[in-house]
Amino acid sequence: MLLRKIILEEFGAYRGKQSLNLTPKKNKPIILIGGLNGCGKTTLLDAIQLVLYGARARCSGRGTKPYETFLRESINRQADPTRGSAITLEFTVTVDGREHYYRVVRSWHTSGKSLKEFLNVFVDEVYGDKTATGRRSAPDAKFSRLLSEGWADHVEDLLPAEIASLSFFDGEKIESLADPERAASVIQSAVHSLLGVSTVQQLRTDLLALQRRQKLSDEEQHLMDNIHAQERERDVAQEQLESAHQSLGQFRAEAGKAKRELESLERAFEKEGGTLFERRLGLEAERKRVNALLSDLRASLTQVASGPLPLLMMDEQLAQVRQQAHREQSAAEARQVLEVLTERDRWLAELVPAPTRGEVLAQLEADRTKRSESAELTVDFQLPHDALAQLHALEEVLGRDKARAGEVLAHTLDTAEQLDQLDRQLAGVPPQSKVEALQAAREEQKRAVALQEAAVERAQAQLDELKRRRAHVTDLLERAHNDFVRTKVKAEEVERIIKYSEKARVTLNRFSEALLQRHISRLEVAMLQSFKELMRKQGLVHDLRIDTEKYTVTLTDASGEPIDPGRLSAGERQLLAVSLLWGLMKVAGNRLPNVIDTPLGRLDSRHREHLVDRYFPHASDQVLLLSTDEEIDAYLLGRLKKSVARTYTLVHDDTEFTTNVMEGYWWSAGDQNVA
Repeated sequence: MLLRKIILEEFGAYRGKQSLNLTPKKNKPIILIGGLNGCGKTTLLDAIQLVLYGARARCSGRGTKPYETFLRESINRQADPTRGSAITLEFTVTVDGREHYYRVVRSWHTSGKSLKEFLNVFVDEVYGDKTATGRRSAPDAKFSRLLSEGWADHVEDLLPAEIASLSFFDGEKIESLADPERAASVIQSAVHSLLGVSTVQQLRTDLLALQRRQKLSDEEQHLMDNIHAQERERDVAQEQLESAHQSLGQFRAEAGKAKRELESLERAFEKEGGTLFERRLGLEAERKRVNALLSDLRASLTQVASGPLPLLMMDEQLAQVRQQAHREQSAAEARQVLEVLTERDRWLAELVPAPTRGEVLAQLEADRTKRSESAELTVDFQLPHDALAQLHALEEVLGRDKARAGEVLAHTLDTAEQLDQLDRQLAGVPPQSKVEALQAAREEQKRAVALQEAAVERAQAQLDELKRRRAHVTDLLERAHNDFVRTKVKAEEVERIIKYSEKARVTLNRFSEALLQRHISRLEVAMLQSFKELMRKQGLVHDLRIDTEKYTVTLTDASGEPIDPGRLSAGERQLLAVSLLWGLMKVAGNRLPNVIDTPLGRLDSRHREHLVDRYFPHASDQVLLLSTDEEIDAYLLGRLKKSVARTYTLVHDDTEFTTNVMEGYWWSAGDQNVA
């Protein structure tokens, strides 16, 4: 299996559409991908597993999160969640000498409160063909509905998830494998899955199941025994159901009794004023609030009364002042008119002819005399000229203050009444000593009622489960009767199948033991060879053995004495874990890609050189190496360069919290391919 290309769209920190060509070259198996911590190296490792295995993928960022929650959080935070994310992985698999091309696209997006996921698989059955010029033809992948719907099973044939965990690993995985107990489980899983031992054992199991199916399906007497057993099971289920009915009735009766006792205690508690006692703190707080409000209202009344409001008691006097103001205003207007008329009459006297002047002057004098009477006042307060306007404004102010005073006074009366009611309620609160015993008894009875109700719920659930079980057993019994009626026993055929199946199982058992021993021996040699190639201390470990029952690794020195793993440094234990993975790949034939994330964490410079020179170029036919600038630095890059097919750098924007894929490594930026 070779990974060809991966495309990330709005996945994790990867903004937009990011693409990496993962195809190795001849004698250059390494694809070097650099990135600082937090730039998305582990996210890239997760993406490969997620697109292949979906919910079964062992992604480092998932933890215990539900799969749907993990997918939601994997959408880039700046992307539109309704458009979602997508991962496309292109790879080839060689079967029977022919190369097949796959393109797997897993995408998801939110739709309201739900999340929708899609998986589309495209296949090119003739990818391995070459054109007349000798070049490989471009992939012509076609959508396969059958593979898309059954991908979970198909990918297990291509690369089982258990094996993928050995092929895709990070520094933490290597750290865990340094523990002998964890390494034992990995060795057992790898030997059985990766090296085919589990296939032989599964075949033995299938043959045993075939034998049992033959006995169960073809022997009439056994069918009758099965029918009798199911009849007994049905009778037991019926008895248990009846017992459950009785238990449920008893629990309900006890629960009813407990509730009645609680109701009696509630009535006694209320009769003794317990309700008021429980509300005491609330009543006291409410009285404090109402008392403060009453004080504020009384202050508001005082403030209103300090204005012109008391003048309302002099309503009659204000009316008289208003009348006097009208009279004085009319008199003032009359005096002004007299002055104008006097001037007018003097002017007219000069214009009237002499014979009639005396008569005209007499009439004018009589008119002025009449008008002067209205200008005279018995009492003159000499009010200001705008007295009427001032009195009108005073009336408006008094009207507003009167309405405001009425509202505040009504609110004050209501508040005072509310305060009186609270005082009466507080006066009726019984002392704590009077209700304390009843309160404790009531709380205890509440707990008893809760326990009885829980018992009723459990009894009801058990009853429902027994009903389902009885129905299931009855259905199985009916099927068994029908099968017995339809069965035609062929004793000779059954005997032959059982006989040869048993022979095959014995042969497979011997073959499984031999195969296991052979693979263990090969793995011991491969691990020891790998460990010695990587170790700086060449004479430290002389031999390595793997127990075929517990799958534990034992190291011995030159004198044959076992080496305590505690004697190894952290870096040496890490190299032992790498040797385990490398040995497994050697025994498996290097047919799987290796994706290695930050593998050099605890190693010194010499051990790092050994990994770079002896492990990475030979770990597999394809090695995706995810490294920080401090792991594969400029010096180690120079040593590794001859085996590197392509380099990339993951560049993280700390302001946008996004990562972009750039071609080239830190010390070879811009180079698509390393020479």
